[in-house]
Amino acid sequence: MAEEKRFAKATWQIMEQLLEVDSLDDALSGSLEIIVTTLNSEAGAIWLLDPKTDRLSPLYHTGSADISNITVENGQGIEGLVTKTGKSTMVTDAAVDARFDGTVFDDNGLTTRTMICVPLNNLHDVIGCVQIVNKKDGSLYDEEELQLCERMAVLAAITIDEKGLAVDLGEKKEVLAVLKNVTKEFPSGDGMLKVLKGVNLEIYKNEFVVVLGESGCGKSTMMNIVGGMDFLTDGTLTIEGRDFSHPTDAELTKYRREYIGFIFQAYNLMPNLTALENVQFIAELVKDPMDPREAIEKVGLSDRANNYPGQMSGGQQQRVSIARAIVKRPKLILADEPTAALDYTTSIEVLSVVEDIVRQQGATVMMVTHNSVIARMADRVVKVRGGRIASIKRNLHPVHAKDLVW
Repeated sequence: MAEEKRFAKATWQIMEQLLEVDSLDDALSGSLEIIVTTLNSEAGAIWLLDPKTDRLSPLYHTGSADISNITVENGQGIEGLVTKTGKSTMVTDAAVDARFDGTVFDDNGLTTRTMICVPLNNLHDVIGCVQIVNKKDGSLYDEEELQLCERMAVLAAITIDEKGLAVDLGEKKEVLAVLKNVTKEFPSGDGMLKVLKGVNLEIYKNEFVVVLGESGCGKSTMMNIVGGMDFLTDGTLTIEGRDFSHPTDAELTKYRREYIGFIFQAYNLMPNLTALENVQFIAELVKDPMDPREAIEKVGLSDRANNYPGQMSGGQQQRVSIARAIVKRPKLILADEPTAALDYTTSIEVLSVVEDIVRQQGATVMMVTHNSVIARMADRVVKVRGGRIASIKRNLHPVHAKDLVW
């Protein structure tokens, strides 16, 4: 009876998600979170079939493994077989199941033991599948739990038909940076405090990725490691295939100068230099910078180039800091709460500049923020919880900064 009530409650929660949440991406990801929580599972994913390539890609996934850039051929592996046949399946022991392909979760930080996988249909075709992996207590999934997943898939199918789902997952992204099993410990009293507990994450070229999480979850520590402002305790950090896990001082200086651009919550401008001079100062540190006046123009401040920081608003100062970041032509721009000190109108102005440098100028931006609304304009949304990657969602249709409301 308790199980029936639990599953009935989960079904109602899923219905509320799918029928009341305006964004289809959010509705589907919210439903998966309910299933994973209800079934006390380690991971889960919603896979969508791209009819152009006949391959499956994850729209949303939970758990410690980053499978964002994985694609599966339709008909291959458990995910592909369920999508191809339209039939649900349970895996009781992945290690001995001939259908199982370990290149999805197992190659990315999570050992698959058991699994439920059910087809995701619209009125006419199977368009993907819903996958739930590993009960946390080590027990096996049962038929009732399989039926709960199937009910979610049916409700999702109804919602997809009502709201429409234009599946265009694009080509496989080129990887820029990779965090692999990264841990970070700090001295604390007589022992060590583990802030990062095995982070696996890929960052792709020309993407805008937003990192969300509560204070103390490890998101800023993760970004600081990527930016060379802190060192990992264990694991690896690679940038374009080069290992930067334990750089020398010379390598670290070169890395910060040539690979990374920084945008901080505090603008960190030099008050005795004009906007243009602040940008010129950074440009002089690298070999092939953008023309500083061009960088100022790209953030819409040509008319303020000769103003000092004290003569500019907070939003204008933040745009100068963005110009300072892009003038180096960095591989990756890291933004730590860049709108936290700004009002709504000014925040939208700054986010519009960020949007432009990603969409029009081909930059890669990784932004840490407490403002979950900003995540709607990202290509991917990474949630960090308790020092681990908790989930990653791909936005099929990122919104424009000017359309954000909070």
